[in-house]
Amino acid sequence: MILVTGAAGFIGYHVTRRLLDRGDEVLGVDNLNDYYDPSLKEARLARLTGDGFRFERLDIADTDGMRRLFETHRPSRVVNLAAQAGVRYSLTNPYAYVDANLLGFVNILEGCRHNGVDHLVFASTSSIYGANTKQPFSEHDNVDHPVSLYAATKKANELMAHTYAHLYALPVTGLRFFTVYGPWGRPDMALFKFTRGILEGEPIPVFNEGRMVRDFTYIDDIAEGVVRVLDSPATGDPSWSGDDPDPARSYAPYRVFNIGNSQPVDLLRYISLIEERLGIKAKMEMLPMQPGDVPSTMADVSELEKAVGFRPRITVEEGVARFVDWYKDYYGVNA
Repeated sequence: MILVTGAAGFIGYHVTRRLLDRGDEVLGVDNLNDYYDPSLKEARLARLTGDGFRFERLDIADTDGMRRLFETHRPSRVVNLAAQAGVRYSLTNPYAYVDANLLGFVNILEGCRHNGVDHLVFASTSSIYGANTKQPFSEHDNVDHPVSLYAATKKANELMAHTYAHLYALPVTGLRFFTVYGPWGRPDMALFKFTRGILEGEPIPVFNEGRMVRDFTYIDDIAEGVVRVLDSPATGDPSWSGDDPDPARSYAPYRVFNIGNSQPVDLLRYISLIEERLGIKAKMEMLPMQPGDVPSTMADVSELEKAVGFRPRITVEEGVARFVDWYKDYYGVNA
C-alpha cells in the first residue's frame, strides 16, 4: 500500500490517480481545510473513489492520529504532498506553516521510521533557491538564503529528512517542484486566477509589472516524475565526501531532485496564451514585486533524467490550452 498525504490537493490528486491507474492500492489522507474552496478538493476526491482507494480525513499535524494511521495501515511507501502552500499566504499566516510543514512532517518521518517504510518521497519547492541568481537552478547549489517562510520550512524538511536517512537508514527523496499548473489546479495559483479574472472582466494582478519568468511545469509531467522517483528508492552515494559536501546527495540514503520544464516563460507570454485560448483580452493591473517572490526560476533537471530516465515534456502552449478547456468545462463557461 502507498500512503499519499494531501490526496485531495492538486498534485496529490494527480499522483493518486496515476498510482490507481496502474493498479496500486492507495491510502489517501487530507484534512480538506479551507485554504481554498473545499468543494474543489471534494470534487477531486469523488473522482478517486473505487477499487484500490481508501481515504481518511486527517491533519498530518495530528500526532496521535498519524501514529494510529501508520500503525493500522503500515504503508510500504509514502508520498508526502500535504503542506501549507503559498509564498504570499506565509506573510500573514506563519503559524499554518509551522503546523503543517514542520510538525506535520515530523509526524510523517516518525511514522516512516517506526513502521518499516521502504521509501519516503516528499514535496519540496523551487522557492528553496531563494536569493540565488545563477540559473538554471541546480540541486548541487547551496540553498541557505530563502526569502519566504514557506521556502524556509521546505528547506527545513530537506534537513529533517536527511537526519532520518542518517539516523535510521530511511530512504528519502525530496522533489523541488517548479510552478506546477494544469487541470484541477489551485485557485490561488496564477493560471487559475488569471483565467477567472479574464472571464469575469476583472483586472488581473501582474506583479513586478510583468517582468517575471517562471519554469511552468505541467501537472502530468509532475505526476509522472513523482511516480518514477517513488519506484526508485534513494541509496547512499559512496563517492560523497564531507570535505566537499554535495547538497544534493549524501552517504545516507537521501537525495533531492528538481522537477521543472526547463523552458522558462515570460509571465506576459503566459497571459497571452490564456487570452488566445479564451478569445478575450486581459485587463492587467501592473503591481510591484511582492515580498518573498523571486523574479525568475529555471530548473536544471539533468539529475532527474539521469536517475529515472525522465524529464518534463508538455509545452506551455499545450498545457495552458488543456487547463482553459478544463476550467470552462468544470465551471460551465460558454465563452
